[in-house]
Amino acid sequence: MKHEKANCPGKQQYLAGKRILPRPLSKETDIAALIDNMDAYNGGRLRAACQLLRDKYSREDITVGLSLAGALTPAGLGPSTIIPLMNHGFVDWITATGANMYHDLHFAFNLPMHRGSHTVNDADLREKGVTRIYDILFDYEDVLMETDRILRRILVRPEFQKEMGTREFYHHLGKVVNEHERKNGLGEVSVIAAAYRNGIPIFTSSPGDSTIGMNVAGLELLAEAAGLRHLFKLKINPSIDVNESTAIILNAKRYEKGKTAVILIGGGSPKNFMLQTEPQIQEVLMIPEVGQDYDINITDARPDTGGLSGAPPSEAVSWGKIDPTMLDETVTAYLDVTVAFPLMVAYVIQTTRPKKQKRLYERGAELHEKLIRSYLENNREVEDLKNLIAALQA
Repeated sequence: MKHEKANCPGKQQYLAGKRILPRPLSKETDIAALIDNMDAYNGGRLRAACQLLRDKYSREDITVGLSLAGALTPAGLGPSTIIPLMNHGFVDWITATGANMYHDLHFAFNLPMHRGSHTVNDADLREKGVTRIYDILFDYEDVLMETDRILRRILVRPEFQKEMGTREFYHHLGKVVNEHERKNGLGEVSVIAAAYRNGIPIFTSSPGDSTIGMNVAGLELLAEAAGLRHLFKLKINPSIDVNESTAIILNAKRYEKGKTAVILIGGGSPKNFMLQTEPQIQEVLMIPEVGQDYDINITDARPDTGGLSGAPPSEAVSWGKIDPTMLDETVTAYLDVTVAFPLMVAYVIQTTRPKKQKRLYERGAELHEKLIRSYLENNREVEDLKNLIAALQA
């Protein structure tokens, strides 16, 4: 029996992995060596994610999307992690919560946030005008209210007085924020400004769910109350974002014959908005497609509760979000993103060459036209849909 087991067909495929015999850590061990030395559990998953970034995401024909959920920018991950990854050419488009983009503005406006403690008395903080995000502390009046004041002055500028998606909104905001960043002389500290410089589109799927959206709504209400509604015309249209983000994926795969990849930091709406581009292509626009090619998830959410934040790539396959033939090229690591993400970016910078920026923002009109063309060429129900829209005018 022992001999039979030893010669069992297919046995060696399970034992083909590198032997677990890591080198001892020393003062010479760098980040890349540290991560390559991780063998198992979520350390092993972090290693697999880093090596996937190194081996696949580094290719020039890969279009990479980065989704950001959770309070990452207030924790300083913009200057330390996100901007270096953008500048390295490993981010071609971004989806993020509005809150992340709002708190990014504090850095651009040189309004300080401080290390603190999560064990403080919150009633006392409120009395003293201090706001807390876990162990991050900042002044309510001098940071939050001042950010709002500066933001409102920006939002009444002429370039904002139209209907637009968040892609265009953040581009206009980024141009102004870039000037604030330059004048303050703190270096590259704002994700929005870095996106503007690098031509990287940013999308927020729920633009009203943040202080940026609250200030847009407040200005609209003020203009109405003052009888000046005709002067404040800013409207954020999420449908524009759905089509423009979908156009990025369609162009990468159908027109440029490349592949697409995602880095999903946290979950929530940014993760879904990034992944829904494929069902939008396949299900709604009825254009033949198969899903994202490469997928890296960093999350601390459990999958068994049914929430999207913990949903693994294998579940996404059933929705058409991930190519089922590429499931082996996906990694999920259940780790705190504030620990895992900086390690991943340090690994990438140490082990890969910078990539040329795709500057997809500047190609928006081109990509939109390609989306329309493919929609009309592939959708057998176009005439029925035209008749349905025409019926609204009858």
